[in-house]
Amino acid sequence: MPLFVIIRHGQSQWNLENRFTGSADPPLTDLGREEAREAGALLKASQSSEKLFSMGFTSELQRTIETMDIILREMGQPDLPIERSAALNERKYGDLQGLNKAEAEERFGVEQLFRWRRGYEDRPTNGESLSDIYELVVHYYETTILPHLQNGQSILVVGHGNNLRALLMHLEQVSAKSIEDVELATGIPRQYEYDQATGTFALLPK
Repeated sequence: MPLFVIIRHGQSQWNLENRFTGSADPPLTDLGREEAREAGALLKASQSSEKLFSMGFTSELQRTIETMDIILREMGQPDLPIERSAALNERKYGDLQGLNKAEAEERFGVEQLFRWRRGYEDRPTNGESLSDIYELVVHYYETTILPHLQNGQSILVVGHGNNLRALLMHLEQVSAKSIEDVELATGIPRQYEYDQATGTFALLPK
């Protein structure tokens, strides 16, 4: 069965500084690059030759592009075809973007900030909600990524915390309430096997 792997990019400079990153484009840190190397080594060790990736997908932001490059070099697949799309860019955080999270907590309160960060429908001022991202990401997945899986190709996606949470909701049938408790760490592969006969996914053990 084809493999489908999603990975949140390695630590970025704004992750390190505890700032709301959103659609901004900071680079990876040295730790982020090391996380990407470790992800590549893990995937290389866990895959057999028939499950090498056929294609990869990233956002248009440098932290996903560099993470993908490092992973593929580590795996020995540096020439893998890659599609970059704005449909996989991180959600816009609006007035929160660039703010230190501790400062934002003081300004807006713990409860409000939690709803903006983790809730499904809550939208920061001038920003996007997870539900906004869900519609965009799932449409892109169904029209662009899924056909490759249906053709038996193994696929790697390097994305961002929120758009991968939205995709995870779709793949694992997670409710809008339950997704509040889901956090994707940087640089950790989440691996699925796709059953072409049933169109379903099985989450593989870590």
